[in-house]
Amino acid sequence: MTTFQLVVIALAQGLTEFLPISSSAHLILIPQLTGWPDQGLAFDVAAHVGSLVAVCTYFRADLVELTRHWLRSCATRQLDAPARLAWGVLLGTIPVGLVGLFGHDYIEQSLRSPLLIAATTVFFGIALWLADRLGRRRRPLGELGFGDVALIGCAQALALVPGVSRSGITMTAALAAGLTRDAGARFSFLLSIPVIVLAGGLEFVALVRAGGSHPWGQLALVTLLSALSAFACIHFFLRFIERIGMGPFAVYRLLLGGVLLAVFAL
Repeated sequence: MTTFQLVVIALAQGLTEFLPISSSAHLILIPQLTGWPDQGLAFDVAAHVGSLVAVCTYFRADLVELTRHWLRSCATRQLDAPARLAWGVLLGTIPVGLVGLFGHDYIEQSLRSPLLIAATTVFFGIALWLADRLGRRRRPLGELGFGDVALIGCAQALALVPGVSRSGITMTAALAAGLTRDAGARFSFLLSIPVIVLAGGLEFVALVRAGGSHPWGQLALVTLLSALSAFACIHFFLRFIERIGMGPFAVYRLLLGGVLLAVFAL
């Protein structure tokens, strides 16, 4: 791939990883519309590393606090709000981990149809809009309970189906549970960390097994651009989400689903 193509792919991955608009739909649509080749596993790993660097950097203070309180809770068996949130992130990862472990091959082989991705993009875009409009949006992150974690964690498992959007479905579930937009987004971003680690780790293992040499300069570029774009995305999303709501993202998903249907069904 050319440098320009890699820049586009890296920016698309970084910007869509944390927005509720489905990164998989974009990464499938771009090569189809442009005729570009698939970027390959090595660049997928690089893009995931960039996203991980971005979210860990942005929430670095939160991660230090959550880790400290989690360790204390392990020793004292007492839960304060940060420890409860830390446990929530860990427990909320279990459903997607189990589904990924036992259903990964089936999902990769049977659920990557462009028409299915178009349908999930539209359907879960409507679900996002309804949750945003009908949810109470009153509960802060400190009121997150383990029932909420179970709901959001199970919803996150659905994101293994391309087009659902991990950030989109977790924010939808959080809004349906009555959390504020900011609280839902923050928990979604924190919940992404172990998921990206798991997904990136599996891709890295597959990459090592495949062997061969790799264009390290291009991989570094993809990692850097993915990290910078993802960091900017998180920053501005959290800054403006309470003001703009989920409506624009739901509309965008409907339009994206329409484009996918036009490209692949007509």
